[in-house]
Amino acid sequence: MSRLGRSFGFLLSSTALSNLADGVLKVGAPLMAVSFTRSPALVALAGAAATLPWLLLALPAGALVDRLDRRRIMVAANAARAAVLAVATALAALGLMNLWVLLAAVFLACVSEVFADTSAQAALPMAVPETELTRANGRVVGVQILGNDFAGAPLAGLLVTVLPAAVLGAPGLLYGVAGLLLLGMRGRFLAPRAAPRPVAGEITESLRYLWSHRFLRTLALSAGLINTAGAAYFGVLVLWVVGDGSPMGLAPSGYGLMLTVFAVGALAGSLVAGRAGRLAGDAPAFVMLWAVCALAHLVPVLLPVPWLLYATAVVWGVSGAAANVLVISTRQRIIPGELLGRVNAAYRLLGMGGMPLGAALGGLAGEVAGLPAVFAGATVVQLLAVCWIGRVVFFPTSKRVTSGVTIPDITGSR
Repeated sequence: MSRLGRSFGFLLSSTALSNLADGVLKVGAPLMAVSFTRSPALVALAGAAATLPWLLLALPAGALVDRLDRRRIMVAANAARAAVLAVATALAALGLMNLWVLLAAVFLACVSEVFADTSAQAALPMAVPETELTRANGRVVGVQILGNDFAGAPLAGLLVTVLPAAVLGAPGLLYGVAGLLLLGMRGRFLAPRAAPRPVAGEITESLRYLWSHRFLRTLALSAGLINTAGAAYFGVLVLWVVGDGSPMGLAPSGYGLMLTVFAVGALAGSLVAGRAGRLAGDAPAFVMLWAVCALAHLVPVLLPVPWLLYATAVVWGVSGAAANVLVISTRQRIIPGELLGRVNAAYRLLGMGGMPLGAALGGLAGEVAGLPAVFAGATVVQLLAVCWIGRVVFFPTSKRVTSGVTIPDITGSR
């Protein structure tokens, strides 16, 4: 950690606490919603309230992150989340909580999350040397997995049972401490830039930059296809794995074990990503990892055996998390600092915006054509996306793109 610096240490500690809070809130909110209604549609609104702010505010948040000190935005966002959840906790303790108040609290907390997460990803390259970016991102992804998957979900289940109001109060407290930790970061985290222009113009500039940059454009669209197909695949995988009538016949606890094994693999992947990047180069490495992850989707379909499912879950976790670390690091090296917040936000819209649609399409296709068709189709889409970005990575027409920025680490090792 010493080579990563004091500021990164505070940023990582803050990230660990805020992701633990995320895990508690995003698992606990639907569990709390069940106490107000048994309607699947209404319970599903808790998940929608958590994701809707990203669709509505990602681009404006990116523009703000490139205008103001990124550390201060993170501090303010964490303070806002803590305040919203403190009010919601008080209402719950007074017996005034209902489904709509819960949804409003989740929505407002996740509005702050958009600004906090966009700022964190843009501030990290300013907190560590460029040579340590991949290592630093590996640590960040690792603590995100620990908070969201390992600790947050079980803690949420415990709190819902023992003290329901704490499902909101505990995350609020964690967000508050996370904000205080950020005060330990040294220096200013303001992107160098000319005089600000209207927000609409700055958003347009970021979209133009992303679309004119052949590698980044292809990366965003490829990631979007991979994530959309993955949402379709995993949205119906439970029907293939769980139940007496399923091909695999696992109990629900067996599916939970698969998710735990997946998280273990993801944690390992976040730690080995840097080594993979050094061996092959960041971009070639994540292309190969994406290919491995896509091909592994065929294993549970062709060989529906429980122990192979668990082994495959490890492969999914390792390859997916390692690729994620390398993709983030590559973007941070390519995008100019003054555009990093906006372009990252635009990238995430393209890369993740199709996931709800993918889940819906997977369910519809499963009804019409059967689950094997969903799995095969999702795998084919992912492999085509890998070939698309692989063509740009391994056979670049030029290392210099229209924006005049040289692409690092696209061919060969660093």
